[in-house]
Amino acid sequence: MNERILISGASIAGLALAHWLARHGFRTTVVERAPALRTGGNGVDVRAQAVEVAERTGIMSRVRELATDIQGMKFVDSSDRAVARVGTQDPASVEIMRGDLVALLDQVTDTEYLFGDSIQRLEQDDDGVLVTFERAPSRRFHLVVGADGMHSTVRRLAFGAEERFVRFKDHYFAFADADASLGEDRWVTMFNTPGRMTGIYRSGNHAQAKAYFMFRSAPLEYDRHDVTEHKRLVSERFAEDRSWRTRELLDSALADPEFYFDALGQVRMGSWHNGRVALVGDAAWCASPASGAGAELALVGAYRLAGELAAANGDHRAALPRYQTVHRPLVDRRQQIGPNVRIMIPRTVGGRFVRDAFARLPLMNAMGGLDRRLQAKNATPLPDYCRPRRP
Repeated sequence: MNERILISGASIAGLALAHWLARHGFRTTVVERAPALRTGGNGVDVRAQAVEVAERTGIMSRVRELATDIQGMKFVDSSDRAVARVGTQDPASVEIMRGDLVALLDQVTDTEYLFGDSIQRLEQDDDGVLVTFERAPSRRFHLVVGADGMHSTVRRLAFGAEERFVRFKDHYFAFADADASLGEDRWVTMFNTPGRMTGIYRSGNHAQAKAYFMFRSAPLEYDRHDVTEHKRLVSERFAEDRSWRTRELLDSALADPEFYFDALGQVRMGSWHNGRVALVGDAAWCASPASGAGAELALVGAYRLAGELAAANGDHRAALPRYQTVHRPLVDRRQQIGPNVRIMIPRTVGGRFVRDAFARLPLMNAMGGLDRRLQAKNATPLPDYCRPRRP
Protein backbone atom coordinates (compact mmCIF):
# COMPACT_ATOMS: atom_id res chain seq x y z
CA MET A 1 0.00 0.00 0.00
CA ASN A 2 1.31 3.43 -0.99
CA GLU A 3 0.74 4.97 2.42
CA ARG A 4 2.58 8.33 2.42
CA ILE A 5 1.19 10.85 -0.07
CA LEU A 6 2.34 14.42 -0.69
CA ILE A 7 -0.23 16.93 -1.99
CA SER A 8 0.99 20.18 -3.52
CA GLY A 9 -1.49 23.00 -2.95
CA ALA A 10 -3.87 23.76 -0.07
CA SER A 11 -6.64 24.35 -2.59
CA ILE A 12 -10.21 23.07 -2.56
CA ALA A 13 -9.02 20.00 -4.46
CA GLY A 14 -5.94 19.58 -2.28
CA LEU A 15 -7.73 19.71 1.07
CA ALA A 16 -10.66 17.60 -0.15
CA LEU A 17 -8.17 14.98 -1.33
CA ALA A 18 -6.28 15.10 1.99
CA HIS A 19 -9.56 14.63 3.85
CA TRP A 20 -10.66 11.57 1.89
CA LEU A 21 -7.22 9.98 1.84
CA ALA A 22 -7.08 10.26 5.64
CA ARG A 23 -10.56 8.73 5.87
CA HIS A 24 -9.23 5.77 3.86
CA GLY A 25 -6.17 5.32 6.08
CA PHE A 26 -3.46 7.11 4.09
CA ARG A 27 -1.01 9.59 5.63
CA THR A 28 -0.86 12.94 3.87
CA THR A 29 1.32 16.03 3.81
CA VAL A 30 0.14 19.25 2.13
CA VAL A 31 2.80 21.68 0.92
CA GLU A 32 1.56 25.21 0.24
CA ARG A 33 3.56 28.14 -1.11
CA ALA A 34 1.53 30.69 0.89
CA PRO A 35 2.38 31.21 4.59
CA ALA A 36 -1.14 30.11 5.62
CA LEU A 37 -4.42 28.98 4.11
CA ARG A 38 -5.58 31.45 1.47
CA THR A 39 -8.70 33.21 2.75
CA GLY A 40 -9.52 35.23 -0.36
CA GLY A 41 -11.06 34.30 -3.66
CA ASN A 42 -14.39 34.65 -5.37
CA GLY A 43 -17.70 32.83 -5.08
CA VAL A 44 -17.71 29.15 -6.07
CA ASP A 45 -20.62 26.79 -6.70
CA VAL A 46 -21.12 23.57 -4.75
CA ARG A 47 -23.52 21.92 -7.14
CA ALA A 48 -24.66 18.63 -8.61
CA GLN A 49 -22.52 15.72 -7.35
CA ALA A 50 -20.32 18.10 -5.34
CA VAL A 51 -23.27 18.53 -2.97
CA GLU A 52 -23.26 14.79 -2.34
CA VAL A 53 -19.49 14.84 -1.76
CA ALA A 54 -19.86 17.74 0.70
CA GLU A 55 -22.61 15.82 2.51
CA ARG A 56 -20.37 12.77 2.84
CA THR A 57 -17.51 15.02 3.96
CA GLY A 58 -19.73 16.37 6.74
CA ILE A 59 -19.59 20.06 5.83
CA MET A 60 -22.73 20.65 3.76
CA SER A 61 -24.79 22.12 6.59
CA ARG A 62 -22.06 24.70 7.23
CA VAL A 63 -21.75 25.38 3.49
CA ARG A 64 -25.44 26.32 3.47
CA GLU A 65 -25.00 28.55 6.53
CA LEU A 66 -22.16 30.44 4.81
CA ALA A 67 -23.87 30.71 1.41
CA THR A 68 -23.41 33.97 -0.47
CA ASP A 69 -27.13 34.23 -1.28
CA ILE A 70 -26.53 35.63 -4.77
CA GLN A 71 -29.76 35.86 -6.78
CA GLY A 72 -28.28 36.38 -10.21
CA MET A 73 -26.58 38.66 -12.73
CA LYS A 74 -27.72 42.20 -13.51
CA PHE A 75 -26.55 44.03 -16.64
CA VAL A 76 -26.59 47.83 -16.43
CA ASP A 77 -26.04 50.81 -18.73
CA SER A 78 -23.78 53.78 -18.07
CA SER A 79 -26.45 55.47 -15.91
CA ASP A 80 -26.69 52.36 -13.69
CA ARG A 81 -30.11 51.45 -15.07
CA ALA A 82 -30.73 47.70 -15.10
CA VAL A 83 -31.28 46.62 -18.71
CA ALA A 84 -31.56 42.89 -17.99
CA ARG A 85 -31.46 40.43 -15.11
CA VAL A 86 -30.72 36.70 -15.21
CA GLY A 87 -31.52 34.60 -12.16
CA THR A 88 -28.85 32.06 -11.27
CA GLN A 89 -30.19 30.54 -8.06
CA ASP A 90 -30.55 26.78 -8.06
CA PRO A 91 -32.30 25.12 -5.10
CA ALA A 92 -30.05 22.09 -5.51
CA SER A 93 -26.75 24.00 -5.28
CA VAL A 94 -25.05 26.50 -2.98
CA GLU A 95 -22.63 29.33 -3.75
CA ILE A 96 -19.96 29.99 -1.13
CA MET A 97 -16.82 32.11 -1.02
CA ARG A 98 -13.74 30.08 -1.92
CA GLY A 99 -11.92 31.00 1.30
CA ASP A 100 -14.89 29.88 3.41
CA LEU A 101 -14.99 26.49 1.67
CA VAL A 102 -11.25 25.97 2.16
CA ALA A 103 -11.60 26.80 5.86
CA LEU A 104 -14.42 24.27 6.25
CA LEU A 105 -12.35 21.55 4.58
CA ASP A 106 -9.41 22.37 6.84
CA GLN A 107 -11.59 21.91 9.93
CA VAL A 108 -12.41 18.30 9.00
CA THR A 109 -9.02 17.31 7.57
CA ASP A 110 -6.22 15.58 9.46
CA THR A 111 -2.99 16.33 7.60
CA GLU A 112 0.52 17.67 8.03
CA TYR A 113 1.09 21.13 6.53
CA LEU A 114 4.28 22.60 5.10
CA PHE A 115 3.41 26.29 4.66
CA GLY A 116 5.67 28.80 2.94
CA ASP A 117 7.29 26.12 0.81
CA SER A 118 7.01 24.46 -2.58
CA ILE A 119 8.38 21.55 -4.57
CA GLN A 120 11.61 22.11 -6.45
CA ARG A 121 12.38 18.65 -7.84
CA LEU A 122 10.78 15.20 -8.19
CA GLU A 123 12.76 11.97 -8.66
CA GLN A 124 10.73 8.79 -9.17
CA ASP A 125 11.92 5.22 -8.71
CA ASP A 126 10.28 1.83 -8.25
CA ASP A 127 9.51 2.43 -4.57
CA GLY A 128 8.51 6.09 -4.38
CA VAL A 129 9.32 9.71 -5.12
CA LEU A 130 12.19 11.71 -3.67
CA VAL A 131 10.92 15.28 -3.25
CA THR A 132 13.26 18.25 -2.99
CA PHE A 133 11.63 21.30 -1.41
CA GLU A 134 12.69 24.92 -1.62
CA ARG A 135 13.00 25.19 2.17
CA ALA A 136 12.31 21.91 3.99
CA PRO A 137 14.75 18.95 3.83
CA SER A 138 14.17 16.44 1.05
CA ARG A 139 11.73 13.62 1.85
CA ARG A 140 10.47 10.43 0.25
CA PHE A 141 6.79 9.78 -0.44
CA HIS A 142 5.03 6.88 -2.08
CA LEU A 143 2.91 9.18 -4.28
CA VAL A 144 2.79 12.90 -5.16
CA VAL A 145 -0.40 14.72 -6.25
CA GLY A 146 -0.43 18.18 -7.79
CA ALA A 147 -3.43 20.23 -6.68
CA ASP A 148 -1.62 23.49 -7.33
CA GLY A 149 -3.79 25.19 -9.93
CA MET A 150 -3.62 26.08 -13.60
CA HIS A 151 0.05 27.06 -13.30
CA SER A 152 0.95 23.81 -11.51
CA THR A 153 4.55 23.24 -10.47
CA VAL A 154 3.98 19.49 -10.17
CA ARG A 155 2.60 19.33 -13.70
CA ARG A 156 5.62 21.17 -15.05
CA LEU A 157 8.08 18.90 -13.22
CA ALA A 158 6.39 15.59 -14.04
CA PHE A 159 4.61 16.23 -17.36
CA GLY A 160 6.33 19.10 -19.15
CA ALA A 161 6.11 22.82 -19.90
CA GLU A 162 2.88 24.67 -19.20
CA GLU A 163 2.55 25.74 -22.83
CA ARG A 164 1.79 22.13 -23.80
CA PHE A 165 -1.36 21.99 -21.73
CA VAL A 166 -2.83 25.47 -21.09
CA ARG A 167 -5.14 26.82 -23.80
CA PHE A 168 -5.54 30.62 -23.73
CA LYS A 169 -9.16 31.75 -24.18
CA ASP A 170 -8.53 35.27 -25.52
CA HIS A 171 -9.33 37.10 -22.28
CA TYR A 172 -7.74 38.24 -19.02
CA PHE A 173 -9.53 38.81 -15.73
CA ALA A 174 -8.90 40.33 -12.33
CA PHE A 175 -10.74 40.58 -9.04
CA ALA A 176 -10.14 42.29 -5.72
CA ASP A 177 -11.97 43.77 -2.74
CA ALA A 178 -14.43 46.55 -3.50
CA ASP A 179 -16.59 49.11 -1.76
CA ALA A 180 -19.85 47.24 -1.10
CA SER A 181 -21.91 50.43 -1.48
CA LEU A 182 -21.21 50.38 -5.22
CA GLY A 183 -23.27 47.23 -5.88
CA GLU A 184 -26.80 45.98 -5.34
CA ASP A 185 -27.21 43.56 -2.46
CA ARG A 186 -27.36 39.87 -3.53
CA TRP A 187 -26.57 40.56 -7.19
CA VAL A 188 -23.59 40.44 -9.53
CA THR A 189 -23.79 43.74 -11.41
CA MET A 190 -22.03 43.97 -14.79
CA PHE A 191 -21.31 46.87 -17.11
CA ASN A 192 -19.90 46.38 -20.61
CA THR A 193 -18.03 48.34 -23.19
CA PRO A 194 -16.92 46.48 -26.35
CA GLY A 195 -14.52 43.72 -25.32
CA ARG A 196 -14.51 44.72 -21.65
CA MET A 197 -16.51 44.05 -18.50
CA THR A 198 -16.51 45.76 -15.12
CA GLY A 199 -18.55 44.18 -12.36
CA ILE A 200 -19.21 43.99 -8.65
CA TYR A 201 -20.13 40.89 -6.68
CA ARG A 202 -22.25 41.77 -3.65
CA SER A 203 -23.09 38.82 -1.39
CA GLY A 204 -26.11 39.09 0.84
CA ASN A 205 -24.29 37.40 3.72
CA HIS A 206 -20.86 39.07 3.53
CA ALA A 207 -19.86 42.64 4.25
CA GLN A 208 -17.02 42.58 1.72
CA ALA A 209 -17.82 42.95 -1.98
CA LYS A 210 -15.61 41.97 -4.93
CA ALA A 211 -14.75 44.02 -8.01
CA TYR A 212 -14.33 42.15 -11.29
CA PHE A 213 -12.60 43.16 -14.51
CA MET A 214 -12.31 41.20 -17.73
CA PHE A 215 -11.03 42.21 -21.15
CA ARG A 216 -10.44 40.65 -24.51
CA SER A 217 -6.81 40.62 -25.65
CA ALA A 218 -4.14 38.87 -27.64
CA PRO A 219 -1.62 37.03 -25.41
CA LEU A 220 0.34 39.41 -23.17
CA GLU A 221 3.90 39.10 -21.93
CA TYR A 222 4.17 39.74 -18.17
CA ASP A 223 5.58 38.37 -14.93
CA ARG A 224 2.91 36.10 -13.45
CA HIS A 225 4.18 36.79 -9.91
CA ASP A 226 4.42 40.59 -10.15
CA VAL A 227 1.21 42.07 -8.67
CA THR A 228 2.39 45.62 -9.46
CA GLU A 229 2.61 44.71 -13.13
CA HIS A 230 -0.82 43.05 -12.99
CA LYS A 231 -2.35 46.23 -11.63
CA ARG A 232 -0.65 48.24 -14.36
CA LEU A 233 -2.08 46.00 -17.08
CA VAL A 234 -5.62 46.33 -15.77
CA SER A 235 -5.24 50.09 -15.23
CA GLU A 236 -4.12 50.55 -18.82
CA ARG A 237 -7.24 48.80 -20.08
CA PHE A 238 -9.76 50.60 -17.85
CA ALA A 239 -8.17 53.87 -16.65
CA GLU A 240 -9.76 56.01 -19.38
CA ASP A 241 -13.19 54.43 -18.97
CA ARG A 242 -15.25 56.94 -16.97
CA SER A 243 -18.56 55.18 -17.66
CA TRP A 244 -20.76 53.80 -14.92
CA ARG A 245 -18.74 53.14 -11.69
CA THR A 246 -15.62 51.80 -13.34
CA ARG A 247 -13.32 54.44 -11.87
CA GLU A 248 -14.47 53.85 -8.28
CA LEU A 249 -14.23 50.07 -8.60
CA LEU A 250 -10.79 50.30 -10.18
CA ASP A 251 -9.50 52.57 -7.41
CA SER A 252 -10.87 50.19 -4.78
CA ALA A 253 -9.38 47.13 -6.45
CA LEU A 254 -5.95 48.66 -6.97
CA ALA A 255 -5.74 49.40 -3.24
CA ASP A 256 -6.21 45.71 -2.37
CA PRO A 257 -2.88 43.91 -1.67
CA GLU A 258 -4.60 40.61 -2.58
CA PHE A 259 -5.38 41.84 -6.12
CA TYR A 260 -5.63 38.77 -8.39
CA PHE A 261 -4.96 38.71 -12.13
CA ASP A 262 -4.66 35.87 -14.62
CA ALA A 263 -5.40 34.72 -18.14
CA LEU A 264 -8.66 33.00 -18.91
CA GLY A 265 -7.50 29.52 -19.83
CA GLN A 266 -8.27 25.82 -19.87
CA VAL A 267 -5.98 22.90 -19.11
CA ARG A 268 -6.20 20.04 -21.61
CA MET A 269 -4.25 16.85 -20.91
CA GLY A 270 -4.32 13.37 -22.37
CA SER A 271 -3.33 11.85 -19.02
CA TRP A 272 -3.53 13.08 -15.41
CA HIS A 273 -0.94 10.63 -14.11
CA ASN A 274 2.68 9.77 -14.81
CA GLY A 275 4.09 6.93 -12.77
CA ARG A 276 3.74 7.86 -9.10
CA VAL A 277 2.66 11.44 -9.80
CA ALA A 278 -0.95 12.47 -10.40
CA LEU A 279 -2.91 15.70 -10.83
CA VAL A 280 -6.28 16.85 -9.50
CA GLY A 281 -8.31 20.05 -9.74
CA ASP A 282 -7.29 22.92 -12.01
CA ALA A 283 -3.79 21.47 -12.37
CA ALA A 284 -5.32 18.62 -14.38
CA TRP A 285 -8.41 20.07 -16.07
CA CYS A 286 -9.02 23.77 -15.33
CA ALA A 287 -12.27 24.54 -17.15
CA SER A 288 -11.74 28.32 -16.66
CA PRO A 289 -13.68 30.64 -14.34
CA ALA A 290 -16.22 31.09 -17.15
CA SER A 291 -17.42 27.53 -16.57
CA GLY A 292 -18.44 28.09 -12.94
CA ALA A 293 -17.49 24.46 -12.33
CA GLY A 294 -14.15 24.71 -10.52
CA ALA A 295 -15.34 23.71 -7.05
CA GLU A 296 -17.62 20.98 -8.39
CA LEU A 297 -14.85 19.34 -10.41
CA ALA A 298 -12.37 19.71 -7.53
CA LEU A 299 -14.60 18.12 -4.88
CA VAL A 300 -15.80 15.27 -7.08
CA GLY A 301 -12.34 14.63 -8.57
CA ALA A 302 -10.66 14.52 -5.16
CA TYR A 303 -13.33 12.14 -3.86
CA ARG A 304 -12.84 9.81 -6.81
CA LEU A 305 -9.03 9.88 -6.72
CA ALA A 306 -8.89 9.04 -3.01
CA GLY A 307 -11.61 6.43 -3.41
CA GLU A 308 -9.95 4.65 -6.31
CA LEU A 309 -6.66 4.49 -4.38
CA ALA A 310 -8.52 3.00 -1.42
CA ALA A 311 -10.41 0.54 -3.62
CA ALA A 312 -7.12 -0.63 -5.14
CA ASN A 313 -5.49 -0.96 -1.69
CA GLY A 314 -3.07 1.81 -2.62
CA ASP A 315 -1.93 0.29 -5.93
CA HIS A 316 -1.44 3.41 -8.05
CA ARG A 317 -0.99 1.38 -11.22
CA ALA A 318 -4.59 0.24 -10.98
CA ALA A 319 -6.11 3.27 -9.25
CA LEU A 320 -4.84 6.19 -11.31
CA PRO A 321 -6.08 4.99 -14.74
CA ARG A 322 -9.41 4.12 -13.14
CA TYR A 323 -9.67 7.59 -11.56
CA GLN A 324 -9.13 9.21 -14.93
CA THR A 325 -11.66 6.96 -16.66
CA VAL A 326 -14.50 7.62 -14.22
CA HIS A 327 -13.93 11.38 -13.84
CA ARG A 328 -13.08 12.32 -17.43
CA PRO A 329 -16.70 12.44 -18.73
CA LEU A 330 -17.68 15.10 -16.17
CA VAL A 331 -14.58 17.17 -16.96
CA ASP A 332 -15.28 17.00 -20.69
CA ARG A 333 -18.83 18.29 -20.17
CA ARG A 334 -17.77 21.15 -17.92
CA GLN A 335 -15.02 22.29 -20.28
CA GLN A 336 -17.67 23.03 -22.90
CA ILE A 337 -18.23 26.58 -21.66
CA GLY A 338 -20.24 27.53 -24.75
CA PRO A 339 -21.46 31.16 -24.95
CA ASN A 340 -20.62 32.09 -21.35
CA VAL A 341 -17.77 34.45 -22.26
CA ARG A 342 -19.73 36.06 -25.10
CA ILE A 343 -22.61 36.69 -22.70
CA MET A 344 -20.36 38.35 -20.13
CA ILE A 345 -18.20 40.27 -22.64
CA PRO A 346 -19.84 41.11 -25.97
CA ARG A 347 -17.26 42.16 -28.54
CA THR A 348 -19.31 44.99 -30.04
CA VAL A 349 -22.04 47.47 -29.13
CA GLY A 350 -24.41 45.47 -31.31
CA GLY A 351 -23.47 42.28 -29.52
CA ARG A 352 -24.23 43.90 -26.17
CA PHE A 353 -27.64 44.99 -27.46
CA VAL A 354 -28.44 41.44 -28.62
CA ARG A 355 -27.21 39.99 -25.30
CA ASP A 356 -29.37 42.35 -23.27
CA ALA A 357 -32.45 41.64 -25.39
CA PHE A 358 -31.92 37.90 -25.10
CA ALA A 359 -31.30 38.12 -21.34
CA ARG A 360 -34.67 39.82 -20.85
CA LEU A 361 -36.47 36.80 -22.25
CA PRO A 362 -37.78 34.12 -19.84
CA LEU A 363 -36.05 31.63 -22.12
CA MET A 364 -32.66 32.42 -20.54
CA ASN A 365 -33.71 31.18 -17.10
CA ALA A 366 -35.61 28.24 -18.57
CA MET A 367 -32.52 27.10 -20.48
CA GLY A 368 -30.46 27.13 -17.29
CA GLY A 369 -32.95 24.92 -15.49
CA LEU A 370 -33.17 22.51 -18.42
CA ASP A 371 -29.39 22.24 -18.60
CA ARG A 372 -29.16 21.38 -14.89
CA ARG A 373 -31.81 18.68 -15.21
CA LEU A 374 -30.08 17.11 -18.21
CA GLN A 375 -26.73 17.11 -16.44
CA ALA A 376 -28.23 15.46 -13.35
CA LYS A 377 -29.88 12.82 -15.54
CA ASN A 378 -26.63 11.99 -17.37
CA ALA A 379 -24.37 11.94 -14.29
CA THR A 380 -22.77 8.66 -13.26
CA PRO A 381 -23.72 7.86 -9.62
CA LEU A 382 -20.95 8.36 -7.11
CA PRO A 383 -19.69 5.04 -5.70
CA ASP A 384 -19.28 4.34 -2.02
CA TYR A 385 -15.58 3.69 -1.55
CA CYS A 386 -15.83 2.48 2.04
CA ARG A 387 -14.79 -1.02 1.05
CA PRO A 388 -12.28 -2.15 -1.61
CA ARG A 389 -13.82 -3.41 -4.83
CA ARG A 390 -13.58 -7.13 -5.49
CA PRO A 391 -11.84 -8.29 -8.70
